[in-house]
Amino acid sequence: MELNVLQSKPKKLGLYNRHLTIQMNRSLPTAFHSTECRKLLTVGISSVQRPQGSYLLDTLRSLFFASSPSERKYFTVVVHLADPDPNWLDQMISNISTLFQPYIQARQLVVINTPLKSYLPLKNLKKNFNGTPAYVTFHSKQNMDYAFLMNFATNHSDYFLMIEDDVKCAPGFVSQIATILSAWERKAWVTLEFSRLGFTGKLFHARDLPCFVRFLLLFYQEMPCDHLLSHFRDLLMQKKPIQFFPSLFQHMGNYSSSEGQVNSLTDKEFEGNDIGPPSNPVATVHTNLNVTNASVLMNAYSLDKNFFYIKKAKAGSHLTVVLDIPAIVFRVQVLTGSELKGENQLKEGQVELGYDSTNRINDCDDYVLLGLLVNGTLDKQVLSEESGKKVKCVRLLVTATLPSGLIVRHINLWIK
Repeated sequence: MELNVLQSKPKKLGLYNRHLTIQMNRSLPTAFHSTECRKLLTVGISSVQRPQGSYLLDTLRSLFFASSPSERKYFTVVVHLADPDPNWLDQMISNISTLFQPYIQARQLVVINTPLKSYLPLKNLKKNFNGTPAYVTFHSKQNMDYAFLMNFATNHSDYFLMIEDDVKCAPGFVSQIATILSAWERKAWVTLEFSRLGFTGKLFHARDLPCFVRFLLLFYQEMPCDHLLSHFRDLLMQKKPIQFFPSLFQHMGNYSSSEGQVNSLTDKEFEGNDIGPPSNPVATVHTNLNVTNASVLMNAYSLDKNFFYIKKAKAGSHLTVVLDIPAIVFRVQVLTGSELKGENQLKEGQVELGYDSTNRINDCDDYVLLGLLVNGTLDKQVLSEESGKKVKCVRLLVTATLPSGLIVRHINLWIK
């Protein structure tokens, strides 16, 4: 299948109006769902030619391989090939067509290109931040690259996630972002940040994109995009970044797309796959199930091969791990059902994290949803907008009465 590259035709944006008026639609997002016409998330990538080679194909591999088939139904990737070199463009189109054909056919990957004649002037630009003329030209064009990408993506989804073309994605990043969006559904925000690096991992309401596109194009030669984003956020009354840890995206490679410079930046908050065995700090386990032996109940939290079994578990039942000392938990794993046959799974349940401000002994006074069990398991990184926020309770909640018994093999925690 040959990849059809769409040309992004920018709308008339009133670029030369000296007064910028921003009108925002602050209606709350509805429940998240996937449809063929509009999805939860558009992931945007803008890419240009690098003297030392491209990382784009590796980024796309990481993005799709880090997502399960069910997660891919909720997002579309839009790649803006923004280099004017026709040879590079043809080669990149050929490579993407060959390597990512299933995702193209499923409309999970779209590639666009904006004609150079659509760009604003790139000569006689202002010299800001003591940058060389070449760097000022680079970041000015990059601002327009991003603006055309976002302009195209405006009506494709409820949210837009910007990543750069040289990153590695954490497994399950879509589910983790969806969980955060659910928790922040009724809170006011302009951007949520899932990486500390540059423009990577910045999440927008799709409804805000037209205003930010105008902002980028109006001030395209003033400063780089990450600085412009900071000012845009301030104008819309979000006075500080809302960052979540650990980061979901990591920079890879050593060469920048700017003048071929070396760029070895890494995000120290990114958690890789090799994070060692679970910690399971000292804790007690509490439940409202009819359990007669507390030591058997502790099998659910043990690190050995023992497990916890109960014959009946009604909706509303719970097992709650209460840490003796609250800790920064960065990963939670819950495994239910027999290991060999998968019987006695908790197919309808969820895991919640508890925080405590009133020093309750056997429980917490504030719980937030971490995620739902899928096929009897949950394995998630814990994202917090405050890296120092400590967890006291981890609650496994039964949301529908089980037709048979329940086996909880492991509740595993990783802490910093």
